[in-house]
Amino acid sequence: MKRIFDLLFSIVVIVLLSPVLLALVILVKLTSKGPVIFSQRRIGKDKKEFNIYKFRSMYIDTPKDVPTHLLDKPDAFITPVGKILRKTSLDELPQLINIFKGEMSFVGPRPALYNQYDLIEMRDIAGANSVRPGITGWAQINGRDELPIPVKVEYDKYYVENMSFFLDVKIVLKTFTNVILSKGVVEGKQEIQEKEHIKV
Repeated sequence: MKRIFDLLFSIVVIVLLSPVLLALVILVKLTSKGPVIFSQRRIGKDKKEFNIYKFRSMYIDTPKDVPTHLLDKPDAFITPVGKILRKTSLDELPQLINIFKGEMSFVGPRPALYNQYDLIEMRDIAGANSVRPGITGWAQINGRDELPIPVKVEYDKYYVENMSFFLDVKIVLKTFTNVILSKGVVEGKQEIQEKEHIKV
């Protein structure tokens, strides 16, 4: 039922948001050099690799396959339009295609980069690699980039063990709130270190 819902709802959302998607395509294309869509190797269900799609929010000379929150000076790589896209999470909209193709779900653990071996291994133990990754998830609404990997995996494990339609609805609604408030978004290693220092 979850896959059927993802398939049907992704079609509906793509159709309804087609004017927004077209506007973003034009905006990205006219404001910086490079392709409109950025693709990156990620780990999907049962550790099958796939290419995740996003609207390109960074310049084409940005180091590849490095999570943005691990860059020393992320602002130097993010385009002016990209800052808006990332803050509002509009850069994630092309993942509707990933959902339509069956590579992702609306809700699930965020797909790891193919080279995040520690995260992949810990998710194996937690059973989180056995479900489709999502645009949003339980970990995303409880900290997102602010979470250290072991904590993130614990949230992923909770989701897998308690998956339900009502939990998915709760996560989606909370995601909208977090996006509006820009909660949990961390850009760069320095910001992470500052947050960790404050927690200590």
